[in-house]
Amino acid sequence: MPRLRLNVLKTYKLFIGGKFPRTESGRYMTATKATDGSHLAHYCHASRKDLRDAVVAARSAFPGWSKSTPYLKGQILYRAAEMIESRSDSFVEELVALFGATKAAANREVEATIDRLVHFAGWSDKYSQVFSAVNPVASSHFNFSSPEATGVVGIVSPDSPGLLGMVSLIAPAILSGNTAVVISSETAPLPAITLAEALATSDLPGGVVNVLTGVRSELAPWLAGHMDVNAIVDGSGEKSIFETLQSGAADNLKRVHDHSLPSAEAWFEEVAQDPYRILDTTETKTAWHPIGI
Repeated sequence: MPRLRLNVLKTYKLFIGGKFPRTESGRYMTATKATDGSHLAHYCHASRKDLRDAVVAARSAFPGWSKSTPYLKGQILYRAAEMIESRSDSFVEELVALFGATKAAANREVEATIDRLVHFAGWSDKYSQVFSAVNPVASSHFNFSSPEATGVVGIVSPDSPGLLGMVSLIAPAILSGNTAVVISSETAPLPAITLAEALATSDLPGGVVNVLTGVRSELAPWLAGHMDVNAIVDGSGEKSIFETLQSGAADNLKRVHDHSLPSAEAWFEEVAQDPYRILDTTETKTAWHPIGI
């Protein structure tokens, strides 16, 4: 008789501090194929403790990452694009299985994701020049204003496109020196962790990007209320989630920006790579210097 065996499904872990821990909660969720509903893989149902650990990792990584040179940040983002390119077949397979998309549509999203990273990598050593200013003042001083990283940024990803949307939110936040705690797409979590696997091999320091999978409505209030998160970017497109984030952020006056777009197709367009989105997670520092000294 032929030997029968069960398939060993992959369990996708969280991405915290450059490592891939299992969820503290011990809870897992099942991803299914769009075509027949069969089990595709398991992934973590992140808890509040997982989110706290991710914020600690992001805060620990912030001093080193924010002080690294713009050139280095750009090179690391470009390297991340290279790693996604090298694993493009895996991303395509996941997108086809999860959404039932055609291979051509999946390829388009993966290619757009790579291009988006390269685009923002190019801005890493240019945004400060473009958005800085020499201000006129009524005294014998030079007065300079320039954007600097704000700290730890919470990011809520859209469901569609799960991969491109997530990268379009992460890249403008971290290129200025911020670190990120990301809640992945709820319906397409697998590409998010595969992206984390690519980031882990791209020279990105551990803790700069931390990825949580699970239930968005559970994680959003904890992210908004965390006192060590400095800003939040919401790309979910869900009114209830945005209102939850705004309400929770009121306690420590963190900024909440709505970066959602009206359709999945809009994430492929220029609006999704608007460089002004970089400014939403920066703070303007102004310096005075006496003339002649």
